[in-house]
Amino acid sequence: MGFFSNLFSFTQELAIDLGTANTVIMRNGEITVNEPSVVALDTQTDRTIAVGNQAKLMYEKTNNKIRVIRPLRDGVIADFNACEQMMRGLIKMSDNSRHIFSPSIRMVIGVPSGSTEVELRAVRDSAEHAGGRDVFLIFEPMAAAIGIGLDVEAPEGNMIVDIGGGTTEIAVISLGGIVSNNSIKMAGDDFTADIQQYMSTQHNVKVSERMAERIKISVGSALTDLGSEAPENYIVDGPNKITALPMRVPVCYQEIANCIEKSVAKIESAVLNALESTPPELYADIVKNGIWLTGGGALLRGLDRRLSSKIKIPFHVADDPLLCVAKGTGIALQHAESRPYLLR
Repeated sequence: MGFFSNLFSFTQELAIDLGTANTVIMRNGEITVNEPSVVALDTQTDRTIAVGNQAKLMYEKTNNKIRVIRPLRDGVIADFNACEQMMRGLIKMSDNSRHIFSPSIRMVIGVPSGSTEVELRAVRDSAEHAGGRDVFLIFEPMAAAIGIGLDVEAPEGNMIVDIGGGTTEIAVISLGGIVSNNSIKMAGDDFTADIQQYMSTQHNVKVSERMAERIKISVGSALTDLGSEAPENYIVDGPNKITALPMRVPVCYQEIANCIEKSVAKIESAVLNALESTPPELYADIVKNGIWLTGGGALLRGLDRRLSSKIKIPFHVADDPLLCVAKGTGIALQHAESRPYLLR
């Protein structure tokens, strides 16, 4: 019976966290896709060659017959056609079952809280062109709060700081809505760019975007003193930018903490700006409950300690911060019509 029901199924429900760095798709409460937001296209025919991890393996290694694109930049669709093709590929990847008829797809998609109407329209259009028949949108901080397990419809204030690849979303949530929010285009990609520039100016070594990302993951830190949690130095191999001779450069976490200092400070300022516009009663709740960190940036070593020290409010890193938005989007998909915080 299960085989025939798959063949004749007409409606599928998908929850999608369409991120600048990674896209996560949930189906029936389970994560079926967790892949980089990258697509490889044939330069002549514009045919999709690969999506996700397979496409990322080609990134910065292509010839003139293939172009590898990250369709989203700073939380916004930068290449509409590439985004549509990437979504089609990832949706197809999420469902291995066969269907006689193309199923109607019902989607809830996480979007940055600072998105303009034009940007929201672009996401919705991409989803519809990729096969979505009934498309809902949810702001990422709201989805993250739901994914953490907070009661977003309670008369109580909760603050979420979601540090993704392209944007940092800061929002105060109460009674099923966002009371105040601050969305800045400063996040994980900026940390990566800072590291690339630092390696070039301080060590005279060229590093790719992917290498800078590996450095960030291996020795990235928001503090210059991590104590017993300090990671070992990371060895970077690359060409000298002047002589083109090979170099081996050990990089320590203190160097990375110094080179991303200005970017982390901008996130601190954005959190303070959001707190300034928070009503006093909700502010009191936030001081009591603390502030939640989600997104890939929440994994930066020592970030919670640094923010707690500077802002004098406890910061908590969510369990599995990379998947909070996707999990919350999946929960919102259930009884979507009755959810007051979903956008149609």
